[in-house]
Amino acid sequence: MAQIEKKVGLLRKSSASKKPLKEKVVLMYDEIFTKEDPTKSNPRFWDELFLMKVNIEYLESKLESLDGEELMKLKDNINSLFQHCIHALRAEHQIRVVNSLQTLCALIRGVHQKNKPTSGFDIINMLMGFDKAELRMKNLMESLDLLLCGDGSESLKSLCLKLLLCLVTVTDNISQNTILEYVMINSIFEAILQILSNPLSRRQHGYDAVVLLALLVNYRKYESVNPYIVKLSIVDDENTLNGMGLVIARALFEYNRQYTDKEEENQTGFFSALTNMVGSMFIADADEKISVQTNEAILLALYEAVHLNRNFITVLAQSHPEMGLVAVPISPIPTTPTSPLGTTPPSSDVISPTELPMDADVQTSNLLITFLKYSSIVMQDTKDEHRLNSGKLCLIILTCIAEDQYANAFLHDDNMNFRVNLHRMPMRHRKKAADKNIPCRPLVCAVLDLMVEFIVTHMMKDFPMDLYTRCIQIVHKVLCYQKKCRVRLHYTWRELWLALINLLKFLMSNETVLLAKHNIFTLTLMVVNLFNMFITYGDTFLPTPSSYDELYYEIIRMHQIFDNLYSMVLRLSTNAGQWKEPASKVTHSLVNIRSLLRSQLEYAVQFFRRI
Repeated sequence: MAQIEKKVGLLRKSSASKKPLKEKVVLMYDEIFTKEDPTKSNPRFWDELFLMKVNIEYLESKLESLDGEELMKLKDNINSLFQHCIHALRAEHQIRVVNSLQTLCALIRGVHQKNKPTSGFDIINMLMGFDKAELRMKNLMESLDLLLCGDGSESLKSLCLKLLLCLVTVTDNISQNTILEYVMINSIFEAILQILSNPLSRRQHGYDAVVLLALLVNYRKYESVNPYIVKLSIVDDENTLNGMGLVIARALFEYNRQYTDKEEENQTGFFSALTNMVGSMFIADADEKISVQTNEAILLALYEAVHLNRNFITVLAQSHPEMGLVAVPISPIPTTPTSPLGTTPPSSDVISPTELPMDADVQTSNLLITFLKYSSIVMQDTKDEHRLNSGKLCLIILTCIAEDQYANAFLHDDNMNFRVNLHRMPMRHRKKAADKNIPCRPLVCAVLDLMVEFIVTHMMKDFPMDLYTRCIQIVHKVLCYQKKCRVRLHYTWRELWLALINLLKFLMSNETVLLAKHNIFTLTLMVVNLFNMFITYGDTFLPTPSSYDELYYEIIRMHQIFDNLYSMVLRLSTNAGQWKEPASKVTHSLVNIRSLLRSQLEYAVQFFRRI
């Protein structure tokens, strides 16, 4: 206990002749932790407490210094502190409201840190008491709802969102946060939507509101009925959905901008010159230094919006007028009350109150383009587990988009052409394409480019099987739409075919290593089925007859790979083992390709006989 008082809350250190002088609020905190009712000595104790500037560091450290048994003895005083904090939220003077919000945040974090299996107490009982928990949380949520929807200061609304984020994120697993049951009962969904639909509120609080909504939607989403899921799925207000899309687009754009800045700095620096001198020997190391913290929270929000609300699909293709070059003047946000809460997003994700500067294609940019650029950056490096999960989430979002009929309609619309500058992994055998050489094409071409880029650049022994499976699934869903609607896309299909053939070659070359970790036949079957689709139905979606000729040419030119694949799966399908059944499925799927190769061989034999 003495250690935490060394410097926290001291106005004067102790000496031989004088006692240490503490802040008054620190002395009042000490009274709360003395196991006696502080109002016995001072009936106006709680009124005075919320007029004092909160010392969050001291309050949290005091709670941290106590063990579970000591904390249980202080239960009544902690219950009273929590109760009076809620009561102060209805005060007329804003200073009381600000101090109560900060105190609540410190109290919730501090008590949750002690809530371990060995502590022997329940978090709800410690903060509120079981008998009064429902009433306390009802009053708390109603007060926060009034503050968020009212005409109060923007800094006060920011504090309310920080408190809610603190309440939601105190546990590592959100579904284990039992307090959120009361947040489900006393919904603040409408307050969040109001923030997103108002341009001024959205600019200042949009990020926190979107992240909060994404987290609340994920509370026990597969175990019980989550009202936030139900309400989000039926939102059809255009301003609200566009506002949510704008917040997500800004956060992703800011990430893309920071990465581009670092990339340019890396290319023009001394290290870049050095690697060029030695023939790009260290090009991989140079790329690793281009690192910007990814934003999974915003990705999660985008996934939930696309997955749950079909109306949000229309937002993906809409340009955002608020992301133009004209900045809208707004009043500055006071940072003093919000800084101690510690729940602000990372610096790379903070949304500037002024409008973001845009790149060259600002006039034709939209949320989907920004997301594709973001995905092309994140999916470059999947060796790190954090980025692997981020890349997986990007592919899941793209899968949801590729499954939607309306999304496919605008992806393939010839009247909506865009120049999408995807980021490509530096490789020794290719040069970076100039941005000016990128043609304007339908957005589905950028999606296919992204998939081809991933297939080509991630063939490694630590094989990301899950990501490859999702990648091939996206290509398959796109082709299914083209076949169904007879869309003849003018795309360089040869790049996709070569990428798929090289993938098959890689799987065969590393059969022993990969089979020890993965069932490679599932992925192999998916790739072969893509070729079967091109062979059987290519006449419905390939742009010209010459495209069909080119497909046959590439299959015949690479016939050795397909012959080796057939030999491998035939060997495993005829042996009794765990891979017999999956290998036999691949054997059957190769019938079309083998028939094509056999007919071409017979044609060649007949041709030479005539000669």
